[in-house]
Amino acid sequence: MKNLTILGSTGSIGRQTLEVAAANPGRLKVRALAAHRNVDRMLEQIRQFKPDLAVLTDPAAAEELKRQYDGKTEILSGEEGLLAAATWEETDTVLGAMVGYAGLRPTLAAINSGKDIALANKETLVAAGHLVMEAVAENHVRLTPVDSEHSAIFQSLRSGTHDEVKRIILTASGGPFLGMSREELAHVTVEQSLHHPNWNMGRKVTVDSSTLANKGLEVIEAHWLFHVPYSKINVVIHPQSIVHSLVEFCDGAVIAQMGIPDMKLPIQYAFSFPDRYPSAYGQLDLVKASPLTFLEPDLETFPALAVAIACGKEGGTLPCVFNASNEVCVNAFLQGRIRYLDIPELIRRTVDAHRNVSRPGIEQIEETDAQTRRYTEGLIASL
Repeated sequence: MKNLTILGSTGSIGRQTLEVAAANPGRLKVRALAAHRNVDRMLEQIRQFKPDLAVLTDPAAAEELKRQYDGKTEILSGEEGLLAAATWEETDTVLGAMVGYAGLRPTLAAINSGKDIALANKETLVAAGHLVMEAVAENHVRLTPVDSEHSAIFQSLRSGTHDEVKRIILTASGGPFLGMSREELAHVTVEQSLHHPNWNMGRKVTVDSSTLANKGLEVIEAHWLFHVPYSKINVVIHPQSIVHSLVEFCDGAVIAQMGIPDMKLPIQYAFSFPDRYPSAYGQLDLVKASPLTFLEPDLETFPALAVAIACGKEGGTLPCVFNASNEVCVNAFLQGRIRYLDIPELIRRTVDAHRNVSRPGIEQIEETDAQTRRYTEGLIASL
C-alpha cells in the first residue's frame, strides 16, 4: 500500500490522480490533499477519500471549507499548510501537480523529508533542476515522471543502459494551431487556444501546448530527469498523440511507448513502478489509430520552443526566467490583456534583458522569479 499526498488535487492532473487512487483501493491510500481555493471540489474529495489532512492555500477559502465540513480531516491553510501536506508523516509518496513555479518549495520540502516524488509539475525542474536533482540524490528518494512524454522515455529507457542512449525524442501534438501561419495566429482567440485536439488539460498547460512553450519546458525537464545533454534531445511533431515519446539507442533500435492519450496511464505507472497495475482506462487499437505521422517543429512560427531550449542550454537562472515570463504572459493572454503572438515575443524580450547567474541557490532563484514577473508585467503595461 502506498500512502499519497496530492499537491494540486483540484486541478486536472490531481482529479485524474484521484480517479487512479479510487480504481486501486488496495494499493493506493490518499493521506493528504492540497489545492489553492476550490472549496466545493475539495469538499467532495474529502468526503470521498477521507484524508488525514486537507489544505487550501487561500486562507479565506480554507475558512469557508472549515465552515462547511464537520468531519475528522484536519484542515490547514497557507504555505505552512502546504508544506505540512508535502511532509505529512503518514505519506510515503507525494504527487506534485501544482501549476507552475508554486510547486517548487513543497516539492523540495517533500524530498528533504524523505518522500518519493511522482512529478507532474515540470516547472519545478525547469526553474531549479540542479537543486531538485541534488536533493533527490542526497535524500535517496525516487523521482518518477508523470508527464506522458517523460513517462514514455522512462519506460523506454528500460530497454538499455544510459551509455547506450543515442538520443531522446520527445513528441508534441502540435496543438490546435498546427500548420497555421503567423498571420493566421495573429487573430486566434483564447477559446481557440483552449481547444486541444487530443488532450483534456488545464488552461495554462493547454495554452503552453499551443505555443510549443510546453515542449520547451519538457526538453529542459528531460535534461534533468535523464541526465542527458541537450544535444541528445530532439522534438518531433506527432499530431495523433499515440507515440508518447521514443528513445534511440546506439545500435539503431528505436523504442517507443504507445498508448491512448489519457493521463491516467502515466499517473498510474508513476505509482506502480517497477510493476504494472491492471488498467480499466482503455486500450490502444492500432488499426483505428493509424496512420501515425511525424513532422519537424516549425520554430519560426512557434519560436517559444527555440527560446526555451536556448535558455536550457545556457542554464543558470535563464530557465527560471523563461518559465516565470511564460506564466505571466499566459495569464495575461487568458485575461485578454495581450494577444496570442505577444506571448513568445514578450518572453524573448524578457530573456534578452536578463543578466544570467550560473548555479543559483534557492534564494537567487526566488529573487529571479519575482524580478522576472515584475519585468514582464512592465512590458505588458507598456503595450
